[in-house]
Amino acid sequence: MQPGQPTAIQVSPETASQGASYLSASDQTLLVSFGEQIGHEAHQQVRTLAASLTEEPITAALNIHPAYCSLLIKFDLRRATHQDIEREVRQRMLRANPAAAWAGRQVEIPVCYGGDFGPDLARLAELRSLSTEDLIRIHAQTAYTVYFLGFVPGFAYLGVVPDAIAAPRLASPRQRVEAGSVGIAGRQTGIYPCPVPGGWQLIGRTPLSMFRTERDPMALLACGDEVRFRPICRDEYIQIERGGT
Repeated sequence: MQPGQPTAIQVSPETASQGASYLSASDQTLLVSFGEQIGHEAHQQVRTLAASLTEEPITAALNIHPAYCSLLIKFDLRRATHQDIEREVRQRMLRANPAAAWAGRQVEIPVCYGGDFGPDLARLAELRSLSTEDLIRIHAQTAYTVYFLGFVPGFAYLGVVPDAIAAPRLASPRQRVEAGSVGIAGRQTGIYPCPVPGGWQLIGRTPLSMFRTERDPMALLACGDEVRFRPICRDEYIQIERGGT
């Protein structure tokens, strides 16, 4: 799902049978969508297509941007039309191998929950009729997929958060959310890589650096990674932070 309201273009029965729809998101972008439901099945199709387009690039394509259930292709409009790009994508999908989809890593993220690191934890637990301990346990025992990176460099959108701890965004976003803050919004969870305004419910903070310009790769997480959170105490937080991880 991408920002904005793309304009639909004609989709042929052959295309529909592949489970994809094609939308003209702008004069030089094509959105390939696999529905609106966030889940592993749709995202597996996104990753399979992304891997195929990376392995066998479309000549006129400039960038590809995977999301939860869709993939946005930016192309050189001097070299191709939306219909040209759709035709190329359909060909890739017919011969794409799901086994070749981007393989993710298993990544553990230490988190110090609550207190000034997680100012919304107690209120969210009360909203969901849980103890703070139960909310932490549910959040930490779930394996999350990195669906895509966006918003700011290094911000990974993780899902799917269990219904038991899903939470609405704040009515009024904070003017500043500190780097490393772990939040929940709807059935998404994520980690702020740098100080920015934000409206997610904050439940904790990690001492890990999610994004560094001098690191290769710069972002700690990548599309397709599987993330688990590990609760830590304040002392361990300080120890890891001092280690400069």
